[in-house]
Amino acid sequence: MFDRKIYIDRRETLRRKVSSGIILFLGNSNADINYQGNSYPFRQDSSFVYYFGLMLPDMAAVMDVDTGEEIIFGNDVDVNDIVWTGPQPLVRELADSVGASSSRTLAALEEYLCEALRKNRKIHFLPPYRHQTKMELNRLLGIPFAAMEDSASEELIKAVIDMRLVKKEEEIAELENAAEIGYRMHYAVMRSARLGMKEQELAGLMDGIAMQYGRMTSFPTILSQNGETLHNETHNQILTDGRIIVIDAGAEALSGYVSDFTRSIPSSGKFNSRQKDIYQIVESANEYFPTIARSGESFESLHLKVARLMLEGLKGLGLVKGDLDEAVSCGVQGLFMPHGLSHHIGLDVHDLSAMGKKYMGFDDTYRKFLGTAQPATAMGKTFKTGYVVSNEPGIYFIPALLEQCKRERKNEAFVNFSAL
Repeated sequence: MFDRKIYIDRRETLRRKVSSGIILFLGNSNADINYQGNSYPFRQDSSFVYYFGLMLPDMAAVMDVDTGEEIIFGNDVDVNDIVWTGPQPLVRELADSVGASSSRTLAALEEYLCEALRKNRKIHFLPPYRHQTKMELNRLLGIPFAAMEDSASEELIKAVIDMRLVKKEEEIAELENAAEIGYRMHYAVMRSARLGMKEQELAGLMDGIAMQYGRMTSFPTILSQNGETLHNETHNQILTDGRIIVIDAGAEALSGYVSDFTRSIPSSGKFNSRQKDIYQIVESANEYFPTIARSGESFESLHLKVARLMLEGLKGLGLVKGDLDEAVSCGVQGLFMPHGLSHHIGLDVHDLSAMGKKYMGFDDTYRKFLGTAQPATAMGKTFKTGYVVSNEPGIYFIPALLEQCKRERKNEAFVNFSAL
């Protein structure tokens, strides 16, 4: 947790961005793996963490925009709970620790919201992404499940995005902490990988380091010699000479801030000449991106500049041909990199993605993807000072995608299929 004043200031800023009504934040609850009491590692809702800093399950909070009242809802533990959990802080103590004005039991939330609805007060909430949260919103506010996404407050969504995307000094420090854990994870694999090992041994090594220095991994670790499958979470192969291990992994610091790195290493410890040629193109793109990323540039323009650089490298190897500017405008790079160059990082590994692509991917200038040059995960909006983003160019040779493109004779003016 940060100092209580940081949370007070954040909520005061949020209150000024919302016109009137009540802001409702529902924290997360434990999620059972296969029976009640055997739960997945708990992860608090990121916006609840951002504004209230409390990492405990079964909590909620409201902010009254008009009166300034702030209430934390939760239940104090009893003796039966203490047997399993040990002594826990009182809810009023938790509320005081983050500067909230008062606390009530969780059961009191329903009565509070019913009273607000009787007075026709606007209740703002963010788009829910967990089924349990959706069920709570249905129970508390009577919103049909099919209407839940459209009922989320656009005013609140835009206000939260505006605040959370620009990282303050204390957040940068926590992101650097998460990055340091990520470095340890990746470096351990680079030092330990040996032919004949199981991928699982290396994945377990990474996950253990994430738990040793932080809360957990920031997402399920991707470590596979079948790296052409972008989100390959299986680790059942033996490290074999001539193959490449693609590792996409990161850590969550104790504060909840996360890291995300993608790196490729040869299974044997040494690239062959073809692998080295491709690796150096991607490495050049990775080093190029930070030199052009600056406030005022759009994600779209940066993605396309890096894409052109990679196509230039592939042309040098005889795999791509023709006019490169025309190739970029036709989206040829999507054949080799079918994902976006970058995404926001913060309390979420794809920060604020739960808010919806129409808010996170675009702004008033960039309302939609242009032409066919944008892969599905690209964003258009402009960079601002304080943004923290990933740097993940890649070149993938995906047989099904290449075969489809060749069969349909798509982009044959730019792709040398025989060499490919």
